[in-house]
Amino acid sequence: MSAFEKPQIIAHIQKGLNYTVFDCKWVPCSAKFVTMGNFARGTGVIQLYEIQHGDLKLLREIEKAKPIKCGTFGATSLQQRYLATGDFAGNLHIWNLEAPEIPVYSVKGHKEIINTIDGVGGLGIGEGAPEIVTGSRDGTVKVWDPRQKDDPVANMEPVQGENKRDCWTVAFGNAYNQEERVVCAGYDNGDIKLFDLRNMSLRWETNIKNGVCSLEFDRKDISMNKLVATSLEGKFHVFDMRTQHPTKGFASVSEK
Repeated sequence: MSAFEKPQIIAHIQKGLNYTVFDCKWVPCSAKFVTMGNFARGTGVIQLYEIQHGDLKLLREIEKAKPIKCGTFGATSLQQRYLATGDFAGNLHIWNLEAPEIPVYSVKGHKEIINTIDGVGGLGIGEGAPEIVTGSRDGTVKVWDPRQKDDPVANMEPVQGENKRDCWTVAFGNAYNQEERVVCAGYDNGDIKLFDLRNMSLRWETNIKNGVCSLEFDRKDISMNKLVATSLEGKFHVFDMRTQHPTKGFASVSEK
């Protein structure tokens, strides 16, 4: 295979930053994106950029008390475009980027850092209520309804006496009607767990040997089809979620 036949990634714009970036997300239906991270002095930062004439223009910089680890626009409407973030202290905040001084929603969601966040039911993607899922180092995965204060609508945690595993990634899927919805969570020990939110039960679990870095359904708003899991050591697994075998679970292929 010659160099030209390989997939090419061409840098469009490059910019150096004076802080550690943990996450970055496109602002829906715009040429803007947000970056989230922490300054060396230990505070959190959200920056809003716009692409203008082939260059990046910083529109806004917001500094917060705690470093910000992850963010999503998945549970907001296209009109509001609120950003939901998880920080190092376990707080879930929802920000109006036009007026970011005080969050529009705030809850102390976890005892430790929120590693990962996902949203569904917003942006016209997925049926049903807007919801946010967070995964934390404290071993719990919690689902939040921004319209309900303080308490999660679902809480998946290890049973007493079971080891708490660091949750690295979460993803919503199967939101093809008002009732159905699943959350998939990946952990540092290679565990993948699929939670059914309609029946409030663990539907399936497996282990892919290495820490699960990222999980994603091909689409959130259709009946479960494909799930891709990437792990340490550069491996990725693709699961066929359409047919579940009673004992063997879902068929999969993996590639290094």
